[in-house]
Amino acid sequence: MYLKHLSYKQAADYFARRDIAVIPVGSIENHGPHLCLGTDIIIPEHIAEVLNRELDVLILPGLSYGVADHHHGFVGTLSIGYEGLKMLAGRITEQLYGYGIRRFVFLNGHGGNDQALMDVGLMLEAKGCITAIANWWQLAGQLNPDWAGGHGGGEETAAIMAIDPALVSMEHYLPLSPQPVSDELPVSGVRTVGFGGADFMVARRFKSVTPSGWYGPDDPREASVEWGEQMLGAVTRLIVDFVAALERAPLPEQTGRGNRC
Repeated sequence: MYLKHLSYKQAADYFARRDIAVIPVGSIENHGPHLCLGTDIIIPEHIAEVLNRELDVLILPGLSYGVADHHHGFVGTLSIGYEGLKMLAGRITEQLYGYGIRRFVFLNGHGGNDQALMDVGLMLEAKGCITAIANWWQLAGQLNPDWAGGHGGGEETAAIMAIDPALVSMEHYLPLSPQPVSDELPVSGVRTVGFGGADFMVARRFKSVTPSGWYGPDDPREASVEWGEQMLGAVTRLIVDFVAALERAPLPEQTGRGNRC
């Protein structure tokens, strides 16, 4: 059930009998010229819709803004940064804790959010809570290596195609053209360059690495509705089962009040 659809009386009834809440989290950021800026929140909210149909769990309004400073330089990117997301997620979970929630599931659509959400989870653990972060794109690649991808590539493009094809504009597609730091330091990943058979991290904005705005082995031109439907179906089924298992898991022992989130 969606919190935004409940009255305070209905919300109180839920908190009296259940201790779990699901929070979709994403980002408004570049995903290449072919894919919408809201990709990272649209997909988690789609998964949340299925959870709403299949499980009696509370679903919070999605947090659309995340940690996307590295995508500045692409028009439309909006970032609240690490501190902003940590504060926002911390304040929301702190109030849910006051209502009796002890199990938190972040349906996350953006890797840049991981550390902020993990740090919030660690604070909650000290108060006797358990927090899980479900990164859908990582789960997809683990279920089927053929689904694995990078940023704004075929994996994400296929997912959005399955949700709303109108949000994909392949007529604006640009080919991948990774930019090396130098002739000796070629791109080996979005945060790394290769040298001497090893990878070294180099701090660069995403646009400096890939002017097209997407990166990965999964070319967006390979994406299809069928790929997206199969992938999202499998990932969502896994998350539904995981949430049910999380409810059966024992809560950690409270070790303190925890720092204020």
